[in-house]
Amino acid sequence: MSQPESKGSQPEEQPLDPATLRVQAKLKRLLAGSSLIMFAGFIAVFAAIFYKINSSDSGASGDIPSTIAVGPDAVVEDMELIGGRLVLLVKENGKSALLHFDPSTGVQLGRTDLVSR
Repeated sequence: MSQPESKGSQPEEQPLDPATLRVQAKLKRLLAGSSLIMFAGFIAVFAAIFYKINSSDSGASGDIPSTIAVGPDAVVEDMELIGGRLVLLVKENGKSALLHFDPSTGVQLGRTDLVSR
């Protein structure tokens, strides 16, 4: 049921005492300070993510050789990029060998012949 005495008039709020006003002002300052710190934290996190995305090194230097010489009768059976080297498994005259190349220049760094024992 409704209360007839509070229907038309609102009780006026009493003014706060000075100690309560000081506490309220202090809480407002603390809230503003913690909000600024949180905002700065968000900016730092997004800046770190942006930096990581833009500075990630994909490993490719952009220099790609146009040709790699493997031999006139060699057949490339497999190819892998291992430890910054391009390693080709080739078959020449019925024998298998691993050829190691520098992927940016195409220069052969070494050869490993595979023999059965």
